Amino acid sequence: MAEPARRHLISLNDLDDEELRWIVGRGVEYALGHRTDERPLRDLVAGILFRKTSTRTRTSFSAGALRLGAKLINYGPGDLQENTGETIEDTAAVLSGMLDMLVVRTSGGEAELRAYAVSRRMAVINAMCADEHPTQALADLTTLTQRFGRVEGLRVLYVGEGNNTASALALALSRYEDTALYLRTPTGYGLEQRYLDRAELNAKSSGALVEERHDMAELPQVDVVYTTRWQTTGTVKHTENWREVFAPFHVDEAVMAESGAKVFLHDLPAHRGEEVAAEVLDGPASLAFTLAENKYHSARAVLAWCAGTGEEPVRDA
Repeated sequence: MAEPARRHLISLNDLDDEELRWIVGRGVEYALGHRTDERPLRDLVAGILFRKTSTRTRTSFSAGALRLGAKLINYGPGDLQENTGETIEDTAAVLSGMLDMLVVRTSGGEAELRAYAVSRRMAVINAMCADEHPTQALADLTTLTQRFGRVEGLRVLYVGEGNNTASALALALSRYEDTALYLRTPTGYGLEQRYLDRAELNAKSSGALVEERHDMAELPQVDVVYTTRWQTTGTVKHTENWREVFAPFHVDEAVMAESGAKVFLHDLPAHRGEEVAAEVLDGPASLAFTLAENKYHSARAVLAWCAGTGEEPVRDA
C-alpha cells in the first residue's frame, strides 16, 4: 500500500474550514486527556529545525511528536549546510528523502517555508515565521473552545503590535461565524494590510467582524483580551521612541474592567509591567499558562493532520 501523502501547514490559508475545525477539535480532545494510547506517528521521523529561540513551541512539537510515536532529529541554527551556501531547495530535496516531517521556526518569511515544501513526502510545519504564527492561532482556538465550548460568537480584543501572532489570530477568528476581533495596535505597528484584507474577506463569508484602530479609546465589550510582548522574537522596531508609542497599549485591570472581559490570554513569554500588569497575568482571569499547555495539545493535532494518518478530512482534488 502506498504511503499517505504528507500535508504542509505553512499558513492558516492552507486549511479549509473543515480541516481547521478538525485540528482544533483534535487539540481539545488531547487537552481533555482523550486518545492517550494512539500513536499515529509510529515509525515516522520528524526533524525539528529552530533558527530562533523557543520554549513553548519547540517543546510542544518535540514532546508531541515523541508522544505520538515519532523519532526526532533536532537541528540548531548552525547545523545544516545552508550555512555554507547550500540552497534551501537543495537542502529540502535531501531532507525530504529521509524525513517524514520538518517543523521549522525562522525569522524569514513564508516564502522560506514554501521553499522547504518541495515534496509531499515530507510535511513542512510553520512553527513561526516573520509573517505568521499559525500553530499559535490553533492553540488559541483550542483554548477558546475549551473555555467557552465554542469559538462562534466570541468577541476578542487584541492589544499590541500587529505581529505574526496577530496576523494568525485574525486569519483564524475571521473564519468563525459571528466572531468579532478588535485590534488595537500602535500607529506604525499595525497588522500588515495583506492579512487585514484576507481576514476581512473571510469575515464577509462567515459574518465575522475584524476592526483595527490605533488608540485605546472607547474599548468594546468583549469576552477575551489578548496581548503579546512588545519585543517580539525576530522583529525590529523602526522608531527610536517606540516604547513611548507602545506605552498606552498596556493591559491592566482598568482595561479588563472597561472591556468587560472575563478571560485574559497571552502567548508568552511575558514582561510584567510592559505589555501586561502582573495583576492581570497572574490574576484569576488569566489563561496564559493554560494556553501554553494547549500549544502542546494543539501541536499533536497538527502533527497528526500533517502526517495524513487517514482519519482527518481530505478535500476534493
